[in-house]
Amino acid sequence: MSHISFSALKLWNECPYKYKLNYIDKIKSFEGNLYTAFGSAMHTVCEKTLLKEWKQSEAPKNFKNEFFNEVEILPENVKQDMSSKMFEDMIDQGVELAPLAIPFLNKFFEDYKITSSEEQLYEPIEGEEIKFKGFIDLALKTSDGKYHIIDWKTCSWGWDFKRKSDPMTTYQLTLYKYFFCIKHGIDPKNVETYFALLKRTAKKNHVEIFRVTSGPKKTNNALALLNKALFSIKKGFYPKNRLSCMGTRCEFYKTEHCK
Repeated sequence: MSHISFSALKLWNECPYKYKLNYIDKIKSFEGNLYTAFGSAMHTVCEKTLLKEWKQSEAPKNFKNEFFNEVEILPENVKQDMSSKMFEDMIDQGVELAPLAIPFLNKFFEDYKITSSEEQLYEPIEGEEIKFKGFIDLALKTSDGKYHIIDWKTCSWGWDFKRKSDPMTTYQLTLYKYFFCIKHGIDPKNVETYFALLKRTAKKNHVEIFRVTSGPKKTNNALALLNKALFSIKKGFYPKNRLSCMGTRCEFYKTEHCK
């Protein structure tokens, strides 16, 4: 094991045994669906439009092309959904949503320059032999000298307060900020983090950008969870969290892998 990502940490926190099945035993039953295809397509359109590789006016067409490409690489049983109403609805929703993201971002931050897009983090974890791996969707620097880390998220109608304040949701940006600052030697006080929500089914306010704060206490809590997971993994200790079996609709529930 050379590194750990936030998605791996989140899975471990959900159920250490499920983490083992995925990352140690290499048993992965989930290979994507229409929702992940939609998110990947929208992410690509945002990135390439912002970098001016694609024209803003062609965002609807580019989304549609990317969505079809993403669906094509899904498992055969999932591609059967291409004839469903959900698939048709997602095309319409994406075509409407795609042109809205970058103009909203420009209005939200106004004067900025792009410092990186899809920046990889691969930084040492203090006291450990492995590294933390992640990808920052977008990093900006505004005229006041502040850095802004943005993570694109597609969703249906949006996130409620509980989701926006959930530790395991916000720890992603907390850890990205921590290791971003280490990588570049930046004072954490000069870095702010945001989720940018792209809402498929919202009737209005299709794009929402909200700030996630990460002070010293929250950062320490996130690092403590990371170190706890690494200790468990190194010891080969993977207890089943039976409380998460039904609530998360675990794909291994009552299968040969987890009876």
